[in-house]
Amino acid sequence: MITTTFDPGTEARLAVARQVADAVLFEGYVLYPYRASAAKNRLRWQFGVLVPPAWSAATEEHEFQHTELLMEPRPGATLAVEVRFLHARRRTVQRACPGGGFETVPELALEDRVLVPWDEGHEEQVRLTVPVAKLAEGDVVVPFGMPASEENEPVTDGAGATVGRLVRRREEVSGTLRLSMSELDGPYRTQRLSVVVENTADWLPARDADRDAALPRSLVACHTLLCLDAGRFLSLTDPPEWAKGAAAACRNLHTWPVLAGEPGRADLVLSSPIILDDHPAIAPESPGQLYDATEIDEILALRTAALTDEEKREARGTDERAAAVIELADTMPPEVLERLHGAIRGLREVTGPGTRAPDGVPAFRTPDGADPFPQDGVMRPDTPWWDPGGDTSVDPSHDHVLVDGRPVRAGCRVLLRPRLRHTDAQDLFVDGRYALVEAVLHDVDGGVHIAVTLEDDPGADIRREQGRYLYFQPDEVAVAEIREDA
Repeated sequence: MITTTFDPGTEARLAVARQVADAVLFEGYVLYPYRASAAKNRLRWQFGVLVPPAWSAATEEHEFQHTELLMEPRPGATLAVEVRFLHARRRTVQRACPGGGFETVPELALEDRVLVPWDEGHEEQVRLTVPVAKLAEGDVVVPFGMPASEENEPVTDGAGATVGRLVRRREEVSGTLRLSMSELDGPYRTQRLSVVVENTADWLPARDADRDAALPRSLVACHTLLCLDAGRFLSLTDPPEWAKGAAAACRNLHTWPVLAGEPGRADLVLSSPIILDDHPAIAPESPGQLYDATEIDEILALRTAALTDEEKREARGTDERAAAVIELADTMPPEVLERLHGAIRGLREVTGPGTRAPDGVPAFRTPDGADPFPQDGVMRPDTPWWDPGGDTSVDPSHDHVLVDGRPVRAGCRVLLRPRLRHTDAQDLFVDGRYALVEAVLHDVDGGVHIAVTLEDDPGADIRREQGRYLYFQPDEVAVAEIREDA
């Protein structure tokens, strides 16, 4: 029997995948500086937009998503499907008139925020559970729709007086979910599952209509979650050897399915309009939704905290989610921000028990004379093979390197000339500029690196405090001036 409700076990499994699915749903929803007036927030909804068929015929945008993947269900298995998307809700701002009634205005200024017109994203979902045996009998077609609606929200000032209202209008959206299944040839009883989500709105655009007219009738950021309660899905990115041909033959249009949830399990799939790896995950140190999962949380948090009070007022009035980002940045504890400053996820033991230096090769020793390789062959955190703090032979703040026969050390003034190497396109921006040497560093391979801050950089003090320098090799600088106390 086909149902639209999930049992607790299925609900719990889908919840595991929804954190990443939410990042897909809201990717690019509102971008820094989180104001409606910002240029990057004037073109909305870039990912997974399924437009009405009439608009698709007139443009290059799509009206459907087609997912194909392989699965190995056990007897009696049930497939749960959850299609998720945003329904664009158009918000206008109205001011209360002295004689009664309301008039539409481009903005409404309040003490803590400035309200402006905006398209909000209202979360929608279509849920379905179907026995796999039912799919074997034939296609399952499920039409769905959300009716048009209008809502009014009063706006009050600090004294509680009504000064305006927000009018939110939603247009009708309609679509169809189609499921089909076929068995592959061969001994493995593997099934090819097809999932199609399409916009079926009968809206016809006016001659002068633009994309903004189509968006309220579109399925925005559309993606699909799939869960098997018994059995597994096969990865299309890294399928078993015997299934590589069948995986390559799967036809995926405007979406891409990946295994979701914990590594090592294969009962969940996220079919996303954004290309992902199997088992994608949100960075555990990420403090909250910043609506740009492809960016760096630390940069966004620092930039958001640096917005002016007026910019923050407009951001708070742009969208409730934008207001939450401002609050997040303003109240982020230092220890949380520090946690965002770099993360190491790839450490693993790569030596095996008993791994020793080959016969005839002198044993390597740390500066204190200790053997860094214990008997099991694995270097432990308390026995680093090299500790810069314990190696008295290096001192970045006092070490020097000869450049054109002259010593260069911390405090020296140098002229940058990276054009000699052409190693980085960014070098074009600093070529010919003066810099202050902050440290001379020696790497473990014998290389020398000169750490500098630009002389005319207004943020040099911050870079110095955080240790974020530009690095050049000795033949990329020229001595300009050396301080007498250097």
